[in-house]
Amino acid sequence: MSLFERWLTLWVALCIVAGIALGWWLPDQFGLLAKLEYASVNLVVAVLIWAMVYPMMIAIDFTSLKAVGKRPKGLVITLVVNWLIKPFTMAALAVLFFDYAFAGLIDPARAPEYIAGLILLGAAPCTAMVFVWSQMTKGDPNYTLVQVSVNDLVMVVAFAPIVAFLLGVTEISVPWETLVLSVVLYIVIPLIAGWLTRQALLAQGGESAVGNFTARIKPASMIGLLLTVVLLFGFQGQVILAHPLLIGLIAVPILIQSYAIFALGYAWAFAWRLPHKVAAPCALIGTSNFFELAVAVAIGLFGLNSGAALATVVGVLVEVPVMLSLVAIANRTRGRFPAN
Repeated sequence: MSLFERWLTLWVALCIVAGIALGWWLPDQFGLLAKLEYASVNLVVAVLIWAMVYPMMIAIDFTSLKAVGKRPKGLVITLVVNWLIKPFTMAALAVLFFDYAFAGLIDPARAPEYIAGLILLGAAPCTAMVFVWSQMTKGDPNYTLVQVSVNDLVMVVAFAPIVAFLLGVTEISVPWETLVLSVVLYIVIPLIAGWLTRQALLAQGGESAVGNFTARIKPASMIGLLLTVVLLFGFQGQVILAHPLLIGLIAVPILIQSYAIFALGYAWAFAWRLPHKVAAPCALIGTSNFFELAVAVAIGLFGLNSGAALATVVGVLVEVPVMLSLVAIANRTRGRFPAN
């Protein structure tokens, strides 16, 4: 790892502080940036995520995708954790904390909204950022692509029924534009661009040309990550400073859920003796969240100023620091897993 990568947690922390400060000092400017969206997908953030994902897509060798089917265990863990465990444990933690543990610290009338927001987070596993965490743990890019793709297909049919069941309602309006647009922006377009780039590089100089090119543009991923952190925290800077205690309370069940889900997936992968390049991304997919979808549904169902919307935003705020800590854990324990 480069010196910059070794101190990435520090740079992220500085970007969090910078984002909150800029959001407080320049609310109008950040407000304008926040309005640059379509179907609840912020276009500036989309470009930055694209910058993060594109270099990783170049590393995908499509000829090796056919071999993924020979190792189905990673897919099994991903699907079971994401769809049969994670939404329900998040709902249970939300009820435990906001109906009981924090009952005396919050407005009881708002508790159902906070619970709803946490349920939306738990039922929306990550799409784009998984490629970032996979790269940082030296995960198999081909296997990660398959895991994310299968996850997205399940999300199209399973997200609404699971959320509807957990919220106790019979109908839920899912912003399909947000879901489809996010998949196209964060997976389809970077994947096509990466494949075209890879083919051109292979024609010029083979695998060495691919390696040299990806090494040169790798800083774009890190810069994209840091700028994304500044923007996300800048968008919510005033909310964080105005409600620090509430932000901390909402973060508690999210933190417990994140580390517990990672531990479950990682331990399961270890028990099945999966190679680290599959085990790490497998556990990280279940831990990370598709915050664009969760925020969009929360706003659509409960309103922009609702407790549900705030809860999903807190999920965004804790996402990067938590995931960086889990990436560090995965990298430190690499030697305990099979190499291949």
